Amino acid sequence: MGIYLDHAATTYTDERVLEAMLPYFRNEFGNTSSVHGFGRDAGAGIVKARQQTAEAIGASPGEVYFTGGGTESDNWAIKGAAEEAGSGHIITSAVEHRAVLDTCKYLETKGFDVTCLTVGEDGMVSAQSVADAIREDTILVTIMFANNETGTIMPMKEIGEVTKKHGVLFHTDAVQAVGHVPIDVNELGIDLLSMSAHKFYGPKGVGALYVRDGVKIAKLIHGGSHEKGMRSGTLNSAGIVGLGTAIALAVEEIAPQAAHEAALVQRLKQGLLSMPDTRVNGHETSRLPGNINVSFDGIEAEALLLHLDLNGIAVSAGSACSSGSNKPSYVLQEMGLTIEQARAAVRITVGRENTEQEIDTAIETIKEVVSNLRAISPLYQNKQAKSEE
Repeated sequence: MGIYLDHAATTYTDERVLEAMLPYFRNEFGNTSSVHGFGRDAGAGIVKARQQTAEAIGASPGEVYFTGGGTESDNWAIKGAAEEAGSGHIITSAVEHRAVLDTCKYLETKGFDVTCLTVGEDGMVSAQSVADAIREDTILVTIMFANNETGTIMPMKEIGEVTKKHGVLFHTDAVQAVGHVPIDVNELGIDLLSMSAHKFYGPKGVGALYVRDGVKIAKLIHGGSHEKGMRSGTLNSAGIVGLGTAIALAVEEIAPQAAHEAALVQRLKQGLLSMPDTRVNGHETSRLPGNINVSFDGIEAEALLLHLDLNGIAVSAGSACSSGSNKPSYVLQEMGLTIEQARAAVRITVGRENTEQEIDTAIETIKEVVSNLRAISPLYQNKQAKSEE
């Protein structure tokens, strides 16, 4: 099957999660809005999943709304807050996922003013920059919990303290963080939080939005009483049960899993940095345990990915949602990397079942491929010649 090192793009569905989901395709197939026994049986699974999801982030069940995934949750949180306010100013960052950036750009066409904060070389958004950007008409701050390309974890608690002080709503795209690092929405001062099940070993096509009790956002979909009338449509019972099971398992196993992933990433880091003209991108310590983003000067990441794929190793050149584009990562460029450095970067993300042997194989294969690519790269050869003069 090869070696899968692209868990930030998606994880597989855990067997335990699949087992929990299966009855909802056949035996517990009722519509959760129906009052008969079939509907009640299916509804019980939704109730449990809502409880599991709430407990995972320190929320109450009534604050959890199920969605079709992280992108939908981001759209709902940002557009919903904007529509409820009617007008105003929104603060985000230049390194957000496209689900946030494109939504903010859309709102600019509707008359909202958007401030896009810059980041430092480590990819971090500072709480001070958020504080400095807040105005009297600011209605929302939306800053991601952890960056999907570099793994940098933002200073959530400090940002939450700023937004609370100024009475501004705080939304975070926590798609990469949920199930991988501990999260308590109350401790961090988060008002709205987006998540997606397939990032923590659950099924694709299902996510959730946390909405703090008392926070008002506009309805997402009209047409019924589902999700307290906020998102109409028959619930994806099997998917929601899968999300609940997956998040409960992820939180239960979060400490040993983080330790396992961090050890593998450290092994990768040591092995890859033994090569010359190689750098790790992102914050050195405030980062997701399983993510490492590396630039290899003198090569094109797409060529490296192709050769690794031929060797049965799966990594990424950035966000999976930007695949197919030959543009260098806007995230890395915002961090100060040159276009060449950004084009030479790959994202490697480890998971539950990766082993030290797989990591060692990946290191040796990457070294060999990078060396071969550099040997035929005029750019790299010219750089080497100049350094020897």
